[in-house]
Amino acid sequence: MIQSAWIKLKNVVKQEETSSLGRPRRRNKPVTPFKQSDKYRVNNRIRAEEVRVINEEGEQLGIQPLSEATNLAREAGLDLVEVAPNASPPVCKIIDYGKFKYELQKKESSAKKNRTETTLKEVKLRYCTDTGDLNTKLRQARKFLENGSKVKFSIRFRGRERAFMRLGREKLDNIVERLSDVASQDGSSNYNGSQLSIILEPS
Repeated sequence: MIQSAWIKLKNVVKQEETSSLGRPRRRNKPVTPFKQSDKYRVNNRIRAEEVRVINEEGEQLGIQPLSEATNLAREAGLDLVEVAPNASPPVCKIIDYGKFKYELQKKESSAKKNRTETTLKEVKLRYCTDTGDLNTKLRQARKFLENGSKVKFSIRFRGRERAFMRLGREKLDNIVERLSDVASQDGSSNYNGSQLSIILEPS
């Protein structure tokens, strides 16, 4: 009988050591420092009296007083993070805020890398631009294209120079051919009366 009573006592102690989240209590975690630049309210920075709680497993724990929700997070060794402040009541998650911030920063960094801002660079020529100058301008244009920018080549004709329009078109055709390994022509050539132009985009 003594042995049976001892086993029952051990079971009672074990149950008391188990938290309301269904797992052994963890050592209380110090409150995570909060910076004014943080986007989320955490722990004692949360202002609502009641919050809707989601635990670290993604389970809905329902609406609870803020004090109880904070205690649940502390007992789990985690933080209470307000993830939807405009909801009624606000939604809070029991998570590791440091890890949560790290994952957010990784996503933002990845988004910046994948977001390429397309710019339009312009290279101005004359119908009589010599070979040396043309090669220099083409090297510059190639760098623009390789960096993801579009390039506009324009040739301006003044007065009687319009008689040399054919030479200008041939020069632009030559440019398209020489840069065909890194670019393709965006639309057809454009002539507005005094200027002939084309736009190349990275291929």
